[in-house]
Amino acid sequence: MTSDEVQTFMTRQVTITGTRSAPAETELSGRFGDYLRPFADPDSHFYLGGAVGIDTAALDWLADNSHASLTVVVPCTVADQPAAAVASIRRHRDAGRLVEVVELGADRLGTAAYYSRNRWMVDRSGFVIGFPRGTDPTSGTWYTVKYAAEQGKPRLVVPV
Repeated sequence: MTSDEVQTFMTRQVTITGTRSAPAETELSGRFGDYLRPFADPDSHFYLGGAVGIDTAALDWLADNSHASLTVVVPCTVADQPAAAVASIRRHRDAGRLVEVVELGADRLGTAAYYSRNRWMVDRSGFVIGFPRGTDPTSGTWYTVKYAAEQGKPRLVVPV
């Protein structure tokens, strides 16, 4: 058993994926309480993208409402993310809530870079929670959920 497999066995590794056009924070708080809280114990480790929308909202909620370990993964660098996402990442990193910030160093932002980031997160997880808006099969959220299915990983889909 490799060290990555031992770590996955010892902790619950969860990837969060979701729409960038997230609903109001009050609606999300209730959904996160219902669908993230059951998995957010101190032995859990969450991988979150560093974009706006669900990524930032879930990061904020988990940092404020759980003791789970948190890793933010960005396709290029943190500085390449939207200002609101950068502020959230910095705030939680400075508060000691982030275990790690992973900058994958893609040449440029775009669909290929985001899909690569999402595969990176899923490859390190045993479970994926997706918060899609709509059913567009070309969305990044659905891409990630389908990738997890191809890997045989359990998924929870929570429409927003």
